[in-house]
Amino acid sequence: MHTTEQLQQILETAIQNLKFPDHPKQLYDPITYIINLGGKRIRPLLVLMGTELFGKDAHDSIHAAMAIEVFHNFTLVHDDIMDNAPLRRGKATVHEKWSTNTAILSGDVMMVEANKNLAKVNPIFLKDVLDTFNATAQGVCEGQQLDMEFESRDDVSIEEYINMIRLKTAVLLGGALKLGAIIAGASEKDADLIYQFGENIGIAFQLQDDILDVYADPEKFGKQVGGDIIANKKTFLLLKAFELADGEIRESLDTWTGYKDFDNKEKVETVRLVYDTLDIQNIAKESMNKYLEKALYLFNQINVGDAQKSNLLTLTNQLMAREY
Repeated sequence: MHTTEQLQQILETAIQNLKFPDHPKQLYDPITYIINLGGKRIRPLLVLMGTELFGKDAHDSIHAAMAIEVFHNFTLVHDDIMDNAPLRRGKATVHEKWSTNTAILSGDVMMVEANKNLAKVNPIFLKDVLDTFNATAQGVCEGQQLDMEFESRDDVSIEEYINMIRLKTAVLLGGALKLGAIIAGASEKDADLIYQFGENIGIAFQLQDDILDVYADPEKFGKQVGGDIIANKKTFLLLKAFELADGEIRESLDTWTGYKDFDNKEKVETVRLVYDTLDIQNIAKESMNKYLEKALYLFNQINVGDAQKSNLLTLTNQLMAREY
């Protein structure tokens, strides 16, 4: 069984060994560019960890891990177009560096490249691997669509929001772990348990992100604190605030979310004060902890020893230990 650091090295080597066609250069250069921007590589790491959890070698699932990494980066390329984002990991986004049309096409061919990596998986597992990958990929697209639709709706429920983040963010974590489990020959029950574990961790992680966006130390967060408030993003915190607010507090919330022109700092401070008055941070933390506890409950039911579970448990704790 490899250490997490060794698994990360296996991933980096495999990523550097990814080969794409040379021509047309404008189609394939953006793929190399976005993949080499780095990132934590959590999703492909989960594929390898899912395999080693069930006693097989990480190298058995490296092609599936590459498929997940290429697919994830494909979604980033297209998300950046939809969000009109100029930067990704501190560098120009693909559509900014090349063009929107090139970014669309490069993203499309990344989906093909992801499938080419999946085709290298042991044929014994290929049908289950493809079924899992396709369900995961479709879920991510559905989540993105719902997220876009929420922008023009003022009746989004918290239940709908949780389902959206489940699809947009969490199914990819669950799917990555399940791919690793399938390739390790895990039982159907254990493969489903590890999927549900990943999904619930993903929801908890996104809820934590919602909280951090408002309450994180700007020095440690790595991006603008209050960005969700400035953009009127329908996070758990904003939806819960609308659910609970009345009287003057509701009036303040309506006013600030309705302004077209405003001072960013003043808006963030005012809306955060509304959240503090309604105890929204603690309510959000309770919800986050509920999904984390459910994930760990499911993880405990997986039929492998504690020693095999230790790496994944440590990674989970690290993911959920970001500072406020």
